[in-house]
Amino acid sequence: MGLYVALPLVLFILLLLWVVPVGLWLQAIFSIGGGHVTIFNLIGMRFRRVPPSIIVNGLIASRKAGIVLKSDDLEVHFMAGGDVDKVVDALIAASKAGIELTFEIATAIDLAGRDVLSAVQTSVYPKVIDAPVDGKLSAVSKDGIEVRARARVTVRTDIPNLVGGATEDTIIARVGEGIVSAIGSKESYEAVLENPDSISRNVLDKGLNQGTAFEILSIDIADIDVGKNIGAQLQADQAEADLRVAQAKAETRRAMAVALEQEMKAKVVEAESEVPKAMAHAFREGNLGVLDYYKLDNIASDTSMRQSIAGTGEESKEDTEE
Repeated sequence: MGLYVALPLVLFILLLLWVVPVGLWLQAIFSIGGGHVTIFNLIGMRFRRVPPSIIVNGLIASRKAGIVLKSDDLEVHFMAGGDVDKVVDALIAASKAGIELTFEIATAIDLAGRDVLSAVQTSVYPKVIDAPVDGKLSAVSKDGIEVRARARVTVRTDIPNLVGGATEDTIIARVGEGIVSAIGSKESYEAVLENPDSISRNVLDKGLNQGTAFEILSIDIADIDVGKNIGAQLQADQAEADLRVAQAKAETRRAMAVALEQEMKAKVVEAESEVPKAMAHAFREGNLGVLDYYKLDNIASDTSMRQSIAGTGEESKEDTEE
């Protein structure tokens, strides 16, 4: 009977201790005083499905760092899906570094999906970004020579503009655009190689960090080399294209000439086919006699012989070609 009575009693005590976190309440009393977190607050957190340990530990850490926070504010941030531990750590880090960061801004940054603690750390310790991330940027100077370059951009987080500000990808894109524009404005690739820091100055003067969550501290050209002669390659490609166009036009003219020649030959054959008809008609009308026909035939034979001797006939032309 004693076992049946003791077991439910033990279970009730364990359930009561889970619902009423006496240990956390005592920890809060000895760390920050009993007026900030009451036992009823902790019980309410249980029913609101808010881990009391996260809220109490956050209040203790912030109070030890000299930052005054309210348990209700931390609860609201947790129920909104925020990371209470990271917000508290970010506030402590900003306070120690002398960076102005309020609880409202920190929670807004955290709820926006940004890592607020990493942002504070980057604000204290600047971050280096490669532009581009992989490979090199390719640009062409005015003399047509390709120049490939890679830059290292040192940035620092701009806390006030972190909410709604552009990310690192925007910084990389803007720096790449500035480098390509700066190289393209140079008269020759030699000017780029002689003074690469002029590219950095030109890019910095454009204010590329506007509207972003970062402040650009410096842009350094880490690597630069010479590529292909793009201008000469383009000229060669253009010349080849022009040659193909000229060949196409010449082939068109040749085809038209061949067609015209065939047409003329057809007309000659047609005209020659009319000669026998005309002669037959002349015979029938009595306008042409046999002797006249033989005389014309002799004249044609003499003409053909003279052409052969002179080398102007078709047979002479073929013999000459052979």
